Amino acid sequence: MKRDRKMVINAAVMYGMGQLHDAWRVRQGDADDYVKSAYYKRIALTAERGKLHGVFLAEQITNAETGAARPTGALDTATVLAVMGAVTERVGLVGTASTTYNEPYEVARRFATLDHMTGGRAAWNMVTTAHAGTAAQFGAGPLPDAARRYARAEEFMDVVVALWESWEDDALVGDKETGVFADAAKVHEIDHVGPLFGVKGPLPFPRTPQGRPVVFQAGSSEAGRNQAGRLADVVFCAQHTLEGSLEFRTDIRRRAAAFGRDPDSVKVLPGMSTVIGDTEATARAKKKQLFDTVPIEVHLAGLSKWTGLPVEALELDRPLRTDLLVPDEEFAGGVGWRRSVVGLAVKDDLTVRELLERAPTAHHQVVGTPEQVADAMEERYVAGAADGFNLMLPIVHEALDDVVDLLVPELQRRGLMHLDYEHETLRSNLGLPTASATRVPA
Repeated sequence: MKRDRKMVINAAVMYGMGQLHDAWRVRQGDADDYVKSAYYKRIALTAERGKLHGVFLAEQITNAETGAARPTGALDTATVLAVMGAVTERVGLVGTASTTYNEPYEVARRFATLDHMTGGRAAWNMVTTAHAGTAAQFGAGPLPDAARRYARAEEFMDVVVALWESWEDDALVGDKETGVFADAAKVHEIDHVGPLFGVKGPLPFPRTPQGRPVVFQAGSSEAGRNQAGRLADVVFCAQHTLEGSLEFRTDIRRRAAAFGRDPDSVKVLPGMSTVIGDTEATARAKKKQLFDTVPIEVHLAGLSKWTGLPVEALELDRPLRTDLLVPDEEFAGGVGWRRSVVGLAVKDDLTVRELLERAPTAHHQVVGTPEQVADAMEERYVAGAADGFNLMLPIVHEALDDVVDLLVPELQRRGLMHLDYEHETLRSNLGLPTASATRVPA
């Protein structure tokens, strides 16, 4: 399959110092690096040196799941991205903010501010919080069920976009002689009154350089896929198999078209965890060090969380007990993550031990030389199963250095990745249409 555009490549920074549970024990650097600005400045500068489209920050809000056992990426995302934006000029800055535990006005203001401050490089990763421990930090009772979380997210997003578009493109006049700062007729109150929110608007400042920040979304349940098709510019997903990835991207494009959108205006980026070495043996040694550092009970606890199976049902040398899985609609965790991991186990008839080795995280892991990793990426890209990848860094800074110094040159050599940024804004570098052409369908 011929693709007209190059791959989109982002670096995803998860859980403080790397995606793998005990990455902080293996990496170079102090244990408290992840709360220092120098740590994030280095990430941003390295990503920009490698011409990556964006740096993607997760946000856990709380360490309720892990306690004090490991560092968590619970710093305020927008603040960290502002630090990263101050030392870079082109790399995109993607930050997570929950629709379950924020208000639309503050999220719209926060990310529009970031977009202005960075010259059009901001993106909001819209998530519905699925972690019960987070609810305890907000005094609002137990975590809402999935149906209520997604209903809130739908209305939340409509309000955010309306606020971002409350100033017309040419509303700012700035005529000092006449004293006209802005044309009041082109600055609109949104007067939103809905089941969950009442927001008058407008935002207190002009439209941003991108028209509006880019919207990332992650959700693979039926409600999540519908939301992605209707609202998202970029969809982040977990897909271990080529078949699952192809089905997901095809489905998202179909849903986008059903909402009256151009399917090419939605980019699907599966997560891919890469462990890269100049030889395959070196890469596998890195993988073994990372895997063996994590106690087996921690690996099992992670698999239990992704699947909903009790730890005692996860016998290392037996197949995954798929007969004990509850239906998707009864599962409290991430449906997409579960489908991905279970699909891999079933497809390749893996024991629990083999599954943990192949999938130590919820995302497809590739271990090998730059050529081998590029082969895996090219296979999915050419098959139409991905528009690019969020590279899930198992350890920071080491894995990012390997991506930039080893993998990027190989992708560029194959003509799969751009040689340099072609535009000023993240939206344009992603190949997305201008914001005026991507208003939220009803």
